Amino acid sequence: MQIINDTNPVEQEEDELFEHHRFVIDKGQEPLRIDKFISERVVSISRNKIQNAADAGSILVNNKPVKSNYKVKPNDLIQVILPNPVWDYKVEAENIPLEVVYEDDDVLIINKKAGMVVHPGHGNFHGTLVHALLWHCKDLPQISDDTRPGLVHRLDKNTSGLIIIGKTEHALNNLSKQFFDRTIRRHYIALVWGDVENNTARIECNVARNPNNRKIFMPIEDGSSGKFAVTNYEVIKRFGYVTQVKCKLETGRTHQIRVHMKYIGHTVFGDYSYGGDQILSGTVYGKYKTFIENCFKLMPYHALHAQSLGFTHPRTGEEMYFEMPLPENFTQVLDKWENYTKGFTIQ
Repeated sequence: MQIINDTNPVEQEEDELFEHHRFVIDKGQEPLRIDKFISERVVSISRNKIQNAADAGSILVNNKPVKSNYKVKPNDLIQVILPNPVWDYKVEAENIPLEVVYEDDDVLIINKKAGMVVHPGHGNFHGTLVHALLWHCKDLPQISDDTRPGLVHRLDKNTSGLIIIGKTEHALNNLSKQFFDRTIRRHYIALVWGDVENNTARIECNVARNPNNRKIFMPIEDGSSGKFAVTNYEVIKRFGYVTQVKCKLETGRTHQIRVHMKYIGHTVFGDYSYGGDQILSGTVYGKYKTFIENCFKLMPYHALHAQSLGFTHPRTGEEMYFEMPLPENFTQVLDKWENYTKGFTIQ
C-alpha cells in the first residue's frame, strides 16, 4: 500500500478546538476500511474514536461524510475532524460554582464569568472552567481517551458569556464538525472606543500572533500569513466617545473581535492587552478623565460578552438557540455612558 501524503494536522484553532488530518490516497492503494486506514496512520486516535467520529459525520471523503466501513480508493481525499486535546497532564476536578444555562444528556451550556480561564496552561493550573467541569461532570463516563470534558471552543479569560460543552463522544465530534463547517451561530456585544463610522460593516483581515509579544495578535492586511478571519458588526448605540456594537463571527480566531476592532480604529473599551485601558477618544483631563477611570474600576477588563449561541442538537437534530443578558457591571457602564452623554447631540 502506498500513500502520497501522510497525516498533516492543520494548526489548531485556539477558539475552535478541533484537529484536522488530511490524506490524499495514492493510485496504488488497495481497498481498506477507512477506520482501519486512519488508525494505522494516526497513532493518537483509537479505532473506536474514529468510528464515533464517523457516526457524527466527522470523517469526510471527497468532502462528503462516510461511515467507518467505507473502503478507501485511489485518489480519495480524506479529512478527519476531531476535538483536539489542549494539555498532556493530569487535571483534577475542583468544586467551582458554574452558572448552567442548559443541560441534557448530550450538551451543557455555561455562562462563563469574566476572569475565568477556560482551560489549563500558561500558568493557569487551577481554577479553570475545565477544573469546574470535571467536578460538575464527575459522574459521567470518561469522554474519549483523555480527561478533557467536551471543549469544542473557548472564550478569552476576560470575555464573559455562553460556551457549549459536549458531554458524550458523539456530541463532542458533532459539535466540532459544526464549528468546522461554520454553522454555529453566535454574536457578541462589545463597547468600543470612538464613534464607529458605518452602522454595519464586514471586517475581513487575517489574524496572526504578534512575533514581538506572543500573548497578543495582529492583523495581516495582505493575507500573506496568519489565519483568515471575518467579523460582521452593526451599531447598537452611539455615545459619541464610545459605541456599543453587535459582532457576528464567521470564523473563530483567538482575540478575533479585539484585533479586528482595533484594526479599524475602535479598540474594545478596557482592553488592556490592546491599549483599550487608555483614553482613546475625548479629553484626558478633568471630569471626563475621572468618569473614564470610574468606568474602568467598575469593569476592570475588556467590554466583550458572548451573548448568543445557536447550534443543531447533536442527537435530536433540533435547532437550539440561547441568549444571555450582559453582566451587571457591563450594563452599569452602559448606563453611566447613557447618563454622561444625555443631552449631547450625537450624529
